[in-house]
Amino acid sequence: MANVVFITGGSSGIGKAIAEFLTKKGFRVYGTSRTPQKYTDQCSFPLLAMDVTDTASIEAAVSEVIKREGRLDVLINNAGVGITGPIEETPDAEIHKAFETNLYGPIRVMKAVLPQMRQQHRGHILNITSIAGYMGLPYRGIYSATKSALEITTEAFRMEVKQFGIEMTNIAPGDFATNIAAGRYHAPVLEDSPYRDAYGSTLRQMNEHVDKGEDPAKMAQMVFKIISTTKPRIHYKVGAPLQKFSIVLKRVLPDKVYERMLLNHYKLK
Repeated sequence: MANVVFITGGSSGIGKAIAEFLTKKGFRVYGTSRTPQKYTDQCSFPLLAMDVTDTASIEAAVSEVIKREGRLDVLINNAGVGITGPIEETPDAEIHKAFETNLYGPIRVMKAVLPQMRQQHRGHILNITSIAGYMGLPYRGIYSATKSALEITTEAFRMEVKQFGIEMTNIAPGDFATNIAAGRYHAPVLEDSPYRDAYGSTLRQMNEHVDKGEDPAKMAQMVFKIISTTKPRIHYKVGAPLQKFSIVLKRVLPDKVYERMLLNHYKLK
């Protein structure tokens, strides 16, 4: 019997790459999108309507998968939003929106699938976080915070559900060539802002990093590897060697030395 996989944010980017790869491997895959009707001819797997900020839509989508398949084996929490800007100038509403989607959303979806997984005494939840969640990055602080919070939440949550035969894993990607830059919220570069030059320069670098990022197929291959193993690790990192090495450096370098390294990387004073 093929495993049933439920992927949030499956219409494009990393989510779609994972869904298509697992479908080819014989998994029964269901993706989600807030507007699935836009992608009816673009996906090789069913795409259900769901918004991670709407509990009712989450419960309806999860119920639909269980109704069709009778089980749900793997949840991949992939839906997320990007956000950039000086924290001082980022509107409170946009900060709340980022946390609603990147942290509270995955928690809502996990709560929705856990009763079925507990009944099966089997299940695996993979939360896609970010290498940016391992460090506070200038002008990406809110994004880093949402992903860091999801990493820590997973660490605690997995210990609570282990008794039910359920696994939880974090996968932290670096920069991948997706449309996240186009879809994320950018605080505007204001002409009279004290952050104008530094933020403008950093924003250009961030967009270039995404444009030159890794192939999302690498994430799909890693997900397949993780859900195929009987003893998955708690944390995985996928990305360019330098991005993964930056996490190691943060652990071993004095705080201010690491901060200076980041400032130099972004050409900030």
